Amino acid sequence: MKHIFKLVSLTVIMSSFSQCSSAQKFQKEAPTTFGDVYCKQWVSGVAEGPSGLDIFIEIKDLEFQPDSVFFRGKVTKLKINPNNETQYIGSFQSPPNYSRDIVMSSDSKAEYGNKIPQKPIKIPFELKHNECVISYKVNGKTKYYKLTNVREIHSIDVPMSPASNNN
Repeated sequence: MKHIFKLVSLTVIMSSFSQCSSAQKFQKEAPTTFGDVYCKQWVSGVAEGPSGLDIFIEIKDLEFQPDSVFFRGKVTKLKINPNNETQYIGSFQSPPNYSRDIVMSSDSKAEYGNKIPQKPIKIPFELKHNECVISYKVNGKTKYYKLTNVREIHSIDVPMSPASNNN
């Protein structure tokens, strides 16, 4: 009985240490001064067209170079806004809102055009709906900083007017 108890105790202790090493640690101090941080949903306006969400992060220090953003269970690279050099944009495209037909056949040649389903990526952070994590590098090491209170700006949907027929 003592041997079993020692073995179980040792297993629990070892597994708890292995979880600590894989956990990502956040930086306590902000690596730079952040301005306005918000997100906005978008749609293409075309039937069965793409849609998604963009996150906008204003960074006051032009020397700071963020790499990626983790937000709402997804991750994407950050890019400088071409219209504003102090703002970075992360774009998350949603999967299409229509289902593609999958051909199931005993003849493998008939299934040639089928697409492989995308497996969702599990991010290493537990985040609330209004939180994001920015990754950046310092001396070759990746560091993480969590931003809270990400505002969501609702876009105004404007219906397209019918094309004019000026004959």
